[in-house]
Amino acid sequence: MLDFARRPFVADPAGLTAPSPFRVSPMSDRTGQEPAISLHALVREFRGRGTPLRALDGVSLDVAPGEIFGIVGRSGAGKSTLLRCVNLLERPDSGTATVLGQEMTRLDEAALREARRGIGMVFQHFNLLSARTVAGNIAFPLEIAGVSRAERDARVAELLPLVGLEARRDHYPAQLSGGQKQRVGIARALASRPRVLLCDEATSALDPETTEEILALIRSIRDRLDLTVLLITHEMAVVKAICDRVAVMEAGQVIEQGRVFDVFTRPAHATTRRFVSEVIGHVVPPGTVARLPAPGAGEERRLLQVLFAGPSSTRAVVSEASRRFGLDLNIVSGRIDAIGSEPYGLMALAAYGPPAAIAEAITWMRGLGLDVSEIGEDPA
Repeated sequence: MLDFARRPFVADPAGLTAPSPFRVSPMSDRTGQEPAISLHALVREFRGRGTPLRALDGVSLDVAPGEIFGIVGRSGAGKSTLLRCVNLLERPDSGTATVLGQEMTRLDEAALREARRGIGMVFQHFNLLSARTVAGNIAFPLEIAGVSRAERDARVAELLPLVGLEARRDHYPAQLSGGQKQRVGIARALASRPRVLLCDEATSALDPETTEEILALIRSIRDRLDLTVLLITHEMAVVKAICDRVAVMEAGQVIEQGRVFDVFTRPAHATTRRFVSEVIGHVVPPGTVARLPAPGAGEERRLLQVLFAGPSSTRAVVSEASRRFGLDLNIVSGRIDAIGSEPYGLMALAAYGPPAAIAEAITWMRGLGLDVSEIGEDPA
């Protein structure tokens, strides 16, 4: 990077990271199709001796066919309750849950059992049967459904290579690693050939390397089987790695949702910004502002955040703005990354110069299609 200023750089923009190893495949054109999952105004209260706890407070969202949709939130945000309302493991007090065109809340018990066969579920803690082998665990839901032994064996034979467990067919859960146990859980969830896969914190019990492997497996299965995946997590890094869209939950409500790229690069809610900062870091490192030089006579200092994406992402905008408007621009911090297949750069600048010149520079950069916002002197 170039030094445009008379003043030294305040912070070394080190830590520019390589793009994520994951690439979310572009979704095929599904314009006009009905959502695979449609949740409308869901309310769920838990009543005890004290004041009722409203776990879901009017939640609405749609999940398109074939996408991986993430729901992220802290503990107690309501995300697990929401997921369990999709297949009616948790029945909402009001609102509707429609999956694959069926309004689940209107089904009788027999119809609900049949509908659930089209919805697989992967759990955080695996929930494997310790007395059954890998093959036996995968076959278990088919056995409960009354599928013949020959059909069960054939389906297990199909699923073992899909999840990379051919060599572990006759092993018991105690002989497996955490990642292998979750692969069994995924295969079991796929046994009934579902079109929707629900993942309940599927990687939170795993180490980082195994998490990457399981996320890559889920993405691969989505692509190969044309599944719709609804995934809940408390880790924004999981969302960044695999999801097409995301909803952020807090206190039983969806406070923000959209394309993962948009939510990461332009988070609107304070809670979302905190989640994003855990993955990409703070735009301005703590303590940096206090070390910035004061503006000179007739100048002002303004902190700017510039998002580089799209056609102007490779243009030398900072050096051009410095020359064009006669400004001193300190690069306070910077990051290059990618979300899915979309690269972006995020930079914080301290702009020094006449107020009018700074305003003109901001207008000019925005005219190039860059997202420029003022951070303020206290970015925290």
